[in-house]
Amino acid sequence: MCSPAPDVPSIEQAYSKDSMSITVEFTAVSGATSYILRAETESGDFFSETPVASSPGTVTQLKAYTEYSLSVMSVNIGGRSQPSYPVNARTVVMAPELNTTSPSNSTIVVTWPPVDHAVLYTLTIIQVGSNTRQKINTTGTSWTFDGLEPGTEYSIKGTAWDSEGRAGDDHTVYQITRPPSPDVTSVHMDQGRTLGIVVYWMGVQGANNYMAFTTSGQNCTASETFCYIIPADCGQNESVTVIAYNEAGPSSPSDSENYITYPCPPENITVEEPTASNCSVVWDDVPLVDYYVAFIKRDDGTESSCNTTETYCPFFCMCGFTYLTTVFPHNKAGTSPSAHVRNYTTIPCCPDDVSIKLVSTETLEIMWTPVKGAEMYETTAAESLDVIHCNDTAPVCALSDLMCNTAYSVTVTPCSDLRGCNRTCTAHTHETAPCTPEILNMTQSDQSTYKVVFTTPNTPNTNYTITATGRYNTHTCRSSHNSCMLTELPCGSTYDVIAVASNMVARSLPGFSKLLETGPCCPKSVNVTQVTQAMSNVTWTPAKGARSYITTLMSSRGEAKCHTLDTHCLMGCITCGTNYSVNMEAISSTGHMSECSYQGFSTKPCCPTSLKLYRRANNTLRVYWRSMGPQIHSHTVDLYGTAANYTCIAAAGSRYCDIHEETCGDVYTVVAAPVGNDGIKVNFCLPRTYSVLCPGSNAGMVISRGRRSVN
Repeated sequence: MCSPAPDVPSIEQAYSKDSMSITVEFTAVSGATSYILRAETESGDFFSETPVASSPGTVTQLKAYTEYSLSVMSVNIGGRSQPSYPVNARTVVMAPELNTTSPSNSTIVVTWPPVDHAVLYTLTIIQVGSNTRQKINTTGTSWTFDGLEPGTEYSIKGTAWDSEGRAGDDHTVYQITRPPSPDVTSVHMDQGRTLGIVVYWMGVQGANNYMAFTTSGQNCTASETFCYIIPADCGQNESVTVIAYNEAGPSSPSDSENYITYPCPPENITVEEPTASNCSVVWDDVPLVDYYVAFIKRDDGTESSCNTTETYCPFFCMCGFTYLTTVFPHNKAGTSPSAHVRNYTTIPCCPDDVSIKLVSTETLEIMWTPVKGAEMYETTAAESLDVIHCNDTAPVCALSDLMCNTAYSVTVTPCSDLRGCNRTCTAHTHETAPCTPEILNMTQSDQSTYKVVFTTPNTPNTNYTITATGRYNTHTCRSSHNSCMLTELPCGSTYDVIAVASNMVARSLPGFSKLLETGPCCPKSVNVTQVTQAMSNVTWTPAKGARSYITTLMSSRGEAKCHTLDTHCLMGCITCGTNYSVNMEAISSTGHMSECSYQGFSTKPCCPTSLKLYRRANNTLRVYWRSMGPQIHSHTVDLYGTAANYTCIAAAGSRYCDIHEETCGDVYTVVAAPVGNDGIKVNFCLPRTYSVLCPGSNAGMVISRGRRSVN
């Protein structure tokens, strides 16, 4: 007997609670033993049938945010019913994949890749072990939670929402914040076999371990609240900092704690003896020292010490003793555990009755009384680079071949084989005679005075005497500088001139003599006659001792010069209306020269230019010209015609002159010349010839321009 298939059930609702499943609620069918849920996509790329015992049933292994067509069939021994009327349902979006970090001890940063079809995200953070929670919504893909407890674990749950307002899957992660900064409580020196330091700190919440590190680059790690840093060198001034660590990373460094170690023993301990019996223990400065204690022990058992903050300790040291010295530095950490020992042996005493005298211009003799303990004496002069001039057992030495005018600092140094030489003896200074000056040149200042220039190779307190010895007389001048004037020397004389230097010590050797020949005399008078507007004739009286002359006319517009054996010279280049002076050099047959100057010369005013002749009404002729230079001179105009001669005078500043003509049509020679300051008309202005027509023409025609001979 066959059993009929069961009735077709109907779907009441279908919904998705996670991104990979859809739950279907349907009506129960009488006689059905089970049900089959069918899910398929509209495109046909997915089809599944899931057997369920009763309503509701869930279809799994689906894709996130995908729409499915769902139907249900009832099943019994007679078979399965037809599928129910299908219902469409869409799975929800996936949960965001949360990534968390803790960049500081009060923040957690959450990031996630974008979720497909998600339009909103919800994050919920809960402090583990408490009810403290915070919930935020965001459309971004990252969020920073701040104001959190350091070293504390938090759970963060993330949910995505689709555009229909449906919550998708959720995802929960755990993150601990970084630990807070520990506080360093103390730093102590470890006085074990190896010098080190112990660092103590306060433990902090959430820390798994700690690291202490110094500014010198050393470190130590521990899970406790202290650790050892070894070795620690002497003389350290460092600071230590502690960092706490957990899974989130390191905390911020603690405040640094400064510490110092025992000071190092000083290096380069020496004994200095700048003067006999005046010694000092000297050492290099040591860092981190509050004060030093220096111990000095003499080889006869006498001891002394001093406490000081300086790097030296003075003590009295007698000649010929050996001293043992050591220095211990101290600071708050204690005393240097070791010290270097140095020994020093004093040297023979210095002679105190050294005498020096000058036995020649460049030789010094040194004498002194022998001193106890000295086996040899070295005599040196600092100015000769401390070359030993005498190395002898005798208490006398001669320094020869020295430099002139030099203050020699002479030192007598006693020496012994056992203790060496005493280099602290006082120097004694003595000066040699002045250096010999040399005459550099002798120049003539005027007819009877000569300036002698010489070298001054000596110190400023040296005087120089210049002596000129002639056939009949002697002249002398003195100076403390490099020149002096020999006066009242007649022209044409010859002298031997020497220079000698002297000071409070001695007198120098005389220098080499030089021959002085006085120069020729200047002409007693000079006369200048102007020949043309730009040419003058200069004449002068013969000068005693002169063979040739160089005559120069000098003005602000230029100069003219001639060199001649005569007592006259024709010169040009000095234009009209110019003030000038005459400079003359009288030269002897041996080349000696005397400079002569004559002032107060000037050339005549300049001749007018652009000379023109015009006929005017009423039988009047007008002569027009242009003046060169300032218009301060009056002009005289002469017209020479065949029928009559005319003359007119134009005042200063005027540029024309009118003349009443008696007969027209004449030919005129016109000369226009300025009148000088002396009232004399200039006689070298050139004439011009004009042919003047009778009325009917208003201008004269130039026939010729006159020429004037230089002679």
